[in-house]
Order: sequence, then structure tokens, then C-alpha cells
Amino acid sequence: MACLRRLLPWLRWGTVALLLSLLVLDLAFPPKLPKARDTSTLVVADDGTPLRAFADVEGVWRHPATRGTVSPLYLQALLQYEDRWFRWHPGVNPFALLRAAGQWLSDGGIVSGGSTLTMQVARILDREPGRSTRTLPGKFVQMLRAVQLEAHLSKDEILALYLERAPFGGTIEGVEAASWAYLGKPAARLSQAEAALLAVLPQAPSRLRPDRNPEAAQAARDKVLERMASLGAWSRTEVDDAKIEAVVSRRLRPPMSAALLAQRLRSAHPREARIVSTIDAGLQRTLEERVAAYFSGLPERTSAALLVVDNATMEARAYVGSLDLNDKARLGHVDMVRAWRSPGSTLKPFLYGMALDDGLIHSESLLVDAPQSFSGYRPGNFDAAFNGPVGAATALRLSLNVPAVDLLDRVGPARFAARLDNAGIALKFPRGATPNLTLILGGTGARLEDLVGAHAALHRGGIAGRVRYTPDDAVIDRRLLSPGAAWIVREILESNPRPGEREGMFDAGRRPRVSWKTGTSYGYRDAWAIGGTRRHTVGVWVGRPDGTPLPGQYGAITALPLLFEVVDSLPRARGDGVRPPPPGSVAEHAVCWPLGTAAEAQPPTLCQRRFDAWVLDGAIPPTFAERDARLWSAGLARFDVDATTGLRLSADCRRPHVPRATEIARWPALASPWLPASTRRASRLPPLSPDCDDDGRDAVGELRIEGLNDGATLARPPGSERGIRLSLRAIGSDMPVQWLLDGRWIAETRGANVFQYTFDTVGAHRLTALADSGAWASVEFRVLP
Repeated sequence: MACLRRLLPWLRWGTVALLLSLLVLDLAFPPKLPKARDTSTLVVADDGTPLRAFADVEGVWRHPATRGTVSPLYLQALLQYEDRWFRWHPGVNPFALLRAAGQWLSDGGIVSGGSTLTMQVARILDREPGRSTRTLPGKFVQMLRAVQLEAHLSKDEILALYLERAPFGGTIEGVEAASWAYLGKPAARLSQAEAALLAVLPQAPSRLRPDRNPEAAQAARDKVLERMASLGAWSRTEVDDAKIEAVVSRRLRPPMSAALLAQRLRSAHPREARIVSTIDAGLQRTLEERVAAYFSGLPERTSAALLVVDNATMEARAYVGSLDLNDKARLGHVDMVRAWRSPGSTLKPFLYGMALDDGLIHSESLLVDAPQSFSGYRPGNFDAAFNGPVGAATALRLSLNVPAVDLLDRVGPARFAARLDNAGIALKFPRGATPNLTLILGGTGARLEDLVGAHAALHRGGIAGRVRYTPDDAVIDRRLLSPGAAWIVREILESNPRPGEREGMFDAGRRPRVSWKTGTSYGYRDAWAIGGTRRHTVGVWVGRPDGTPLPGQYGAITALPLLFEVVDSLPRARGDGVRPPPPGSVAEHAVCWPLGTAAEAQPPTLCQRRFDAWVLDGAIPPTFAERDARLWSAGLARFDVDATTGLRLSADCRRPHVPRATEIARWPALASPWLPASTRRASRLPPLSPDCDDDGRDAVGELRIEGLNDGATLARPPGSERGIRLSLRAIGSDMPVQWLLDGRWIAETRGANVFQYTFDTVGAHRLTALADSGAWASVEFRVLP
């Protein structure tokens, strides 16, 4: 006892000295714990499915994993096979070490390892070139490091390090990365056979890789399964069933879906190892395959972009930024969802909606699609044809340019651009330029994601929204149109049948109602199709990222068919094919042309054409007056005629007359060439009485075409294969004259200047000369074969 008492102080001081020594060593050689942001980045869909994985700085694929994110079956297999006493030992299991040492002495080699999971983590973290953990000094250092880890970290933290960093072959580390690489599924959904396979792989990751040695991997897996049965962790029946599963050789390929969005999110969240997006993984894969197949035949250097957004949340459900990320010729690395491109005609629905809100138009307001000059700017239509008098709804559905420019001139381009900007559609103009009339035809820059966010307003009561790519993105909603204007514009666009279809054919009535709009920028550089249903808004862009023309490719031909394919593949909701009721601010009224006002507010004799129109807030504005003061004013014309002769009277007549008050409804002057003769007669002023002074109402004048007679027949000279070339001019006006052949613009002259044209299309034709004053002339002729 006395001896023991003398030793106790030495033991106490020895213990203190040992602990102090360990503390000094711990401070001098701290464990190499990983940094918080020391994993590769994984961008996942809304259900956790990986979209794209980014390797870390060393090129290693490593995904975040914790005890709660992996299958309990895997944890069972791992702990039972590798370290049953993990929860109780201090980092080193002396019994396991003694057993391993005894087996080594008796058998002359390693039979079973003595390493704990903590020691394996220490080896992973303490890797240095040239250092071996199989020598006694190396094993001793590993044991000290394991004790250090136990002192610094909890058991769950040590386990998480193993789950994230265990070697699985090549540059794959961690069970989550291995599960996706070898099995194509998350580690949370492993079967017993798969859990056993992944539990044993780190023992010899190169030798047991299932993509290279499936037979060896299966044998090792079955060894784990047998161990689980012998320990009673899994039943014999479960183990036998698990053995039936084959280990399939699977090509290793990192996930690469929504690749450009993933890259974008990684740049926006550089400190996050796992980024959750709003993408629907299944829809994304389907649409990527569909886009690739659909556009596989496009000319070289052509790319495409697609964006699908949920209208309720403004969350992106599918995002295709380019046709092929790895195609250098197509500049596949350029994300066209957020690239600045000419929007073509895709802004027109917002202009018509704003005009409705301003009380300028109703859905059937009379507009004129004819050659017009807007302070020197002369827009034409995509196909160079003109349609004459059209309703606002038709003008929007046909995407006619002159009526749109006319409306923008009345709304104001600067005000229109400001409203769009406030609603989230940023427009990009050349340096020093200001908004002008060309912007409604694509004379500006816009981004696909902004256009989709704005078109969603048609299905959200006029509220545009910023597209959201993660659940944490801010909800930014801004009013673009009133609920009534949004409803009317959507109704106009939804009433436009799909190309090649008409109401009631096939299953058109069972399909979702789609409000769709196409656009093509100048020179065929950008082809657009944007459409929406009650649940989703879809945008498609096609073109060349370098901005070079793509002749023959335009919205209705290139982008629109894919839009409808996408819409038809989206999840449907009850009532998708039914028109929602209009808001209280919208009503249906009968209106008449040419006045444009309510049918009940005018005599039947003035109602030359009758339409049912959607009216906002009860406003039924009349047809626009001519912009040029030299033209007659469209609308109601009141005048006196002689009761006997019917001739028009002016304020100054040299003999007495018995006047009779008369009124007629006049069409816009520039619409005259498209009107039937009977309609023109009904809106024409009677001739002025010879004894009355000019009242200025006949200022339009008349034109006469020289060089081609009405009713002429043209034939090629014998033996000639060329068309018939004629010299033509218009007599009767010194103003600019637009020449139309069968409604399509072919030339412009001024005054009586001559131009030459070759007529080479066989058949009946109509040639029209239309002066800016409204004066016009037309001749009909035939060209023989």
C-alpha cells in the first residue's frame, strides 16, 4: 500500500504530462478538417434529382451527404460490415487491432483489417504523397489522427465525412456521387443489394468498380450480404432475394441536364455545395430530348432555347439554354435564355393591351393595313402583302406591322418602353438611341426569360413576374395590364387556331387553350414562339448565337410547331380547354364599321359591317381619324344635298336650293382600294352642285395608271422565256405613291416618275397605285402562259 501511495503522485503527474503532451501535439499538428465549402457543387431538380455536378478544384466528384440523406439500409450494411463498435470506441478499437495482429502473426498476412471508420476517415483526410498507412509508423499516425478526430468531432460528423469522402473509384468520392454514378439513383433510395455493393466498394475501389469488373463487384457484394445474414441484421430471405439482383455494368457519366441553368445557379451561389432548383427533372429530360430531335436538321451554327414557367409561382419547370452545350460550332456554351436578341413581333400583345387600357381601341376597332408613312418611316409586313381594313383582333392575330406601328405612334414609344421596363421587360437600345416606332417590330433587344415572364401576365390577371429558378428566389410581380385588357388580349390570341387546324376538327376542342404569338426579327436572325395556357407559359427561340441570318427560318415555321409539342406534353389541369369567364370590366357589344362605335348608337344605314367586340370599361372609341390633314376624315360626314337633284351643297351656292340634311359613314381613305365597289359608293360624297363653291371635301383627288390598261392581257414575245417588262407611272399626285401587286408591295414612286417591273406570274392580277393623299387607282389584267 505504501508503495502504491508513493506511485500515485507519479501516475497523476504522468497522466497530466501525457495529456499536456497530447494537447501540445494536437495544437502543433491539428487534424486536417475539410473546409465548409470543400465539396463539388451539385445542382438538383425540385425532387432532388441531380441536374449537373461540378467537380471540385482537384477534379473530384463529391456530393454532400449526411446520415439523414442516405438510405438506412446503407448505414446498416456499412456499420455492420466495417465497424460495428463505431458508436462506442474512441477512434481506435483495441480488440479489432489485437485480432488483426494475431491473424497477421499466425497466417503471415492480413486476414481482416483492424481499422475503424474513424481511422479510415483519418487516412482519407491525411493523405500525403509517399506516406503509407500499411507500415507500422503509418498505422500509428493514423491511430493518433483518429483519436484527434474523436476529440474534435461528434460521431455523426465523422460519419458524414466518410459518407462524403470514401473512395469509390477514379475521381468519385462519397456514397451520393457513387450512387448516381454507378446506379443512377440517389443514395436515399438504395435497395439491400445496392447498399451492400456501395458498402464494400471503398475496400478496393479500383478492383471492384462495377463499371469495369461487375463479376468481382458482385462477389464482394454477396460477401457483405452473407455477413448481414450471419449477424442477424437482415433475414435469410431478404439476403437471398438481394443476391438475385445482378450488378450491371453502367457507363459512368456525370449528370448533365439543364446544364446552362446549373452553371448559372452555381455562379449565383458560389458557396453552396447543393443547390436546389425549381426544375421538374422528368419534364426537363423529356424536353431536352425533344428539342435535340426536333432541331437536329437545322443548318449548322444554329441553336435554340426553351423555357417553361409555372404561371402560379413563376417557377421555371424546364430550361434549355442551347441546342448542344458541347457543340462549339453552335456556340453551345452561350445561354440563349438570357441573351439579348431582337424580339420581333412578340411585344405586340402588350401594345394592344395598353391601347385597350388607354381607351383607344376595342377588340374590333377598324385599323388600316395599307402603305403609310410615319414621319418618313414606312413599315411593311413580313410577307410584303397588305390587307386593307382589319379589326384590331385580326391585326394582332396576323401580326400585321402597319396597324401596330399606328397604335404605337398613338400610345407613344417612350411611354410603351417605360411601361414594359416597369413590368420587368428590360429593352436594350443602341448606345445613345431612344425608343422609337421600330421597337414594336423588333428594333430593340430583349431576353427570352423576360418575354416569358411578361406573357405570363395574360394568364395572371395582367401581372407580369420575374422567372424564379430556385425556391428561395424572391417573388417579384408587377402590373403590366389591367385584368380586363389581359383577358381580352389572351382571348384574341387563344382564338387564333393552330396552323392547319380549324375549330372542331380532330381533337382540337380537347386540347388546352393556348394564347400564342410568333415573331421573326429582321433578316431572319431570330425566330420566336411564345404561348401560354392557364397553368404554364412557354417560350421558344431559334437562331444563331452569333447573330448571322438564318434565311427561311421564321417563328411560325421554325419555333411554333415545337411550342405546341411542348404545350401538349405538359401536365393538364381541369378546365384547360374551357374559356374562363371575363372579368367585370369586360363586356361584349355589337359595333359597326366604318364608324367603329356601338351598333345601337347609329342608324342601320350607317352600319355597313357589324361585329361582336370585347369592350373594356364600357369604352367604345370611334375609328381613328386620318393622321394627314390632307385626307378626308374617317367617320360620320354630315352635309346638305339639294332635295331635288341630290347634289351636295356647300356654304356658298349662287342659286337657291331646297336643302336636305344627309349623313354617310366614311371609311379611312387608305382603305379604299380594298373595299368592294358597292361599299365605296355607299361612303362616297355626292358630287358638288355646279353653282356651289368648293367645300374642300374632295381633296383626295384621283390617280390614273399609265402603261397598263384595265382588262389587258399580257403575253410573252414568241420564243421568249422572260416575263413581260412594262414602264408604269401614276398621274394625278405629286406625293409618294406605293405600288401593290395583288396586295403586295412592289415599288414606290413620287409624282409621275416612271418605274419598270417585270410581270412573270401567269394568271389574273390586280395592280394598285396608292398615294399618301389617299388617292388611288387600280387595274386588272392577265398574264398568259
